[in-house]
Amino acid sequence: MPANATTRLTDARTSAHATVGRGMAPILVALILVTCWLGLASCVCHAQPIEDSWQYTLRRPAGEWQQPDFDASQWRQGGGGFGTRETPGARIGTVWNTRNIWLRKSFSLDRVPANPALLLHHDEDVEIYINGQPIVSLKGYSVEYQAVPIPATKRSALRVGENLLAVHCRQTGGGQFIDVHLIDANHVPQLPPPPRNTKPFASALTTRWGEAVTADNAWTEYPRPQRRRDNWFNLNGHWDYAITAADVDESPSAWQGKILVPFCLESKLGGVQRLLDETEALWYRRQFATQPRRGKRLLLNFEAVDYRCRVFVNGTLVGTHVGGNTPFSFDVTAAAKNGPNELIVRVEDATEKYQLRGKQTLNARGIWYTQVSGIWQTVWLEEVGASHITDLKIATDPAEGTITVRPSLSGEGEVKIEVSDGDDVVARETGRGPIVLRVPAPKLWSPTSPHLYTIQATLLDPAGRTLDEVSSYTGIRSVGKVKDADGHWRFTLNGDVIFHWGPLDQGWWPDGLLTPPSDEAMRFDIEWLKQAGFNMIRKHIKVEPRRYYYHCDRLGMLVWQDQVSGGTRAQSWPAWTRLKPDPVDAAWPPQQHRQFMLELERMIAALENHPSIVCWVPFNEAWGQHQTMEVGRWTMERDPSRLVNIASGGNFWPVGDIVDAHKYPHPEFPFAQGEGGRFDDFIKVMGEFGGHGYPVKEHLWDAERRNWGYGDLPKSLAEYKERYLTSLQMLDTLRRQGIAAGVYTQTTDVEGEINGLLTYDRKVIKIPAKELAERHRVLFAPVKSPR
Repeated sequence: MPANATTRLTDARTSAHATVGRGMAPILVALILVTCWLGLASCVCHAQPIEDSWQYTLRRPAGEWQQPDFDASQWRQGGGGFGTRETPGARIGTVWNTRNIWLRKSFSLDRVPANPALLLHHDEDVEIYINGQPIVSLKGYSVEYQAVPIPATKRSALRVGENLLAVHCRQTGGGQFIDVHLIDANHVPQLPPPPRNTKPFASALTTRWGEAVTADNAWTEYPRPQRRRDNWFNLNGHWDYAITAADVDESPSAWQGKILVPFCLESKLGGVQRLLDETEALWYRRQFATQPRRGKRLLLNFEAVDYRCRVFVNGTLVGTHVGGNTPFSFDVTAAAKNGPNELIVRVEDATEKYQLRGKQTLNARGIWYTQVSGIWQTVWLEEVGASHITDLKIATDPAEGTITVRPSLSGEGEVKIEVSDGDDVVARETGRGPIVLRVPAPKLWSPTSPHLYTIQATLLDPAGRTLDEVSSYTGIRSVGKVKDADGHWRFTLNGDVIFHWGPLDQGWWPDGLLTPPSDEAMRFDIEWLKQAGFNMIRKHIKVEPRRYYYHCDRLGMLVWQDQVSGGTRAQSWPAWTRLKPDPVDAAWPPQQHRQFMLELERMIAALENHPSIVCWVPFNEAWGQHQTMEVGRWTMERDPSRLVNIASGGNFWPVGDIVDAHKYPHPEFPFAQGEGGRFDDFIKVMGEFGGHGYPVKEHLWDAERRNWGYGDLPKSLAEYKERYLTSLQMLDTLRRQGIAAGVYTQTTDVEGEINGLLTYDRKVIKIPAKELAERHRVLFAPVKSPR
């Protein structure tokens, strides 16, 4: 049923039939329906108690599953009702989104009701049994709860004491839901709210890196490669945690267990696997020891906490932060003491509404994934001097052979910059403002030659003594665009035309969710894509740990970096008109727009030194797309050294550098919509296509759910490869017509999406890297002008 359907209510009531037993004549349900929400019962003093606990299975059971003596001990447990939240009238206790579900629950009767009925809401077909006897069979769907009296000929199935209600529901499309209760039709009860599901889906799937994670080895690498200090302390490992109501401001007196930081509350590797509700607060606690030194400052760093947090050291509030995707830090010197210290972090996470959260959702399904709450990247301490370097901004110019460093300082002093190529110092300058260093015969950075120069920054006092020292690096390169002989805009790197070819890469993991299980695991994805012949990654509505971009810099992988999306389809997404003329924007409230821009600025500020990043993507499709011209102009002014793809696959506005189309499963660009020169000033790209699905048994997030890819699923691996090759050939044809980049969906399977080149656990490679690399070579061949 369509999730938004309401027009078939009358039809559903008048056409649904109840079949009383097998082979008996149907009776018109509409003549006996009683709508519980209208409160027709004058008294509920004899209402049958509501039992919401069920056993259920999503696979067809063997044997007489509807009989009381059937062994259902291996079935799952869940609270009713079952379905998807978008279904009209649904009261969701457990998400169900497969074709079929079989349910069983026991209920007790002190006496058989005078007028027994079934209070039910079904979408779609349903069969209902009591104590093994068929009671009702209904076709179609309802959009609200209805009371269907049990015919007198079937009431003998009920008995005083324990009874079994067994249900099978089948769904064919759109919304879906099933919930059934035995009631007395003379006293229809008001159903209570469903039991809140606090557990995310617990998949058995894990990666080989996740299997090796312990509290001692959880993300031990230095987290900030472009401003590295030697004197630091990693706070990852086991922390105490507790969950309270959101209105509780005092730290818990009792803690509920241990959570492994930096893995989120919902993840397998975190060790808790608990969903956080917007009415709750998540608390963390751990101890750390310090020996404060005179003239030194202690900085507490968080790489990412989702979403809103307050941080306390020894009971003192040291800082607050809003935003779940970028690093932040607090100076905790005044609150810290010699010896043991107590660190407490309080987190709230509403996940949806205007909050920027990417693919996270409260109702994981389809292209929307499990929510992520709390600390999800490294937490660490570092000691600095009273005067110290707070930031380095690095820019390069291949034509001039220069590296420009703009240091930011806390306190006084001058900064000495040394640039090294391997063991050789090739440039050295000292100053406070922009420091320009000329590199002789510069070696340029590119995917085929990702050469990096080491930068050593030393803060000196007037006597030349060292106050602070950090190490960094850069790659000398330029990003641009140029028209080819046929008038098509092309990407350039260091002045040379380059076709951007990469996957849509979402960076999700079955064991860590948004957090990679390890640095090695994260590096594996990039290395494999490189081996497979890709030269670019579109990092899709996620900001990775900073080490991810370090590996892209080091390995030579271009990156299109998306801003994390937010808003909701109903409130803050415009109509999706893609590249058609006369687009519209969503209207975001001023406060929510300011937060969007603040988080966009934070992302750019955190990542702008990475030579691998060549393009910013503020919006994906029309998800939260608003004030497009303003956002595009701001981004271009904020970072003129990179290209701007204002809305990948979204509503096209004439701002930025790129016009970007999405088309599934095979690539297709709507050239005709550029009539009148609308696209003439923009690089044309296929920002998403493909998504060919191929399921691999024993490597699915949930084998019982509706796993999917774009288009119908291939019947064999050979057919899957053939579809991939067809998309590749079509992309090459588009390349010769002026398309300058292609993004294939996607690197790995993600939860119910099985359209990855790798399985979600990275244990099965669907097409070998060597084979892909050979196939991809066609995309980098010179383009010959058509005659």
